[in-house]
Amino acid sequence: MHEASLALSVLEIVTAKCMEEGYSRVNSIKLRIGKASGVMPEALTFAFDAIKIGTIAEKADLIIEPIPLGGFCKDCGYSFEVDEPIILNCPECSSSSVKVERGFEMDIIEMDVSQEEE
Repeated sequence: MHEASLALSVLEIVTAKCMEEGYSRVNSIKLRIGKASGVMPEALTFAFDAIKIGTIAEKADLIIEPIPLGGFCKDCGYSFEVDEPIILNCPECSSSSVKVERGFEMDIIEMDVSQEEE
């Protein structure tokens, strides 16, 4: 399950940035994850919830924004967006000459941080 290592990486990045900026608590983390990234959001959330215990992100929520697979057909020019993790043919003309331009993302796009109240 590579989601555990991804969750650990997200936690390390966010924790380091939070501490670098002088904050002591992470309240939430928002990720953008493409449908074709190979990441299972439920597994990532489960792994994150397990590894955040005892860290400054212990009470943090992981918010995942799914990004559909999208691109265009090189033959007919049709722009498409689909919820499936792969696309083999153009939904408009059935050509196999498609260019996928989005859906592989995995980005940390936002984090909510604060000073822990004493």
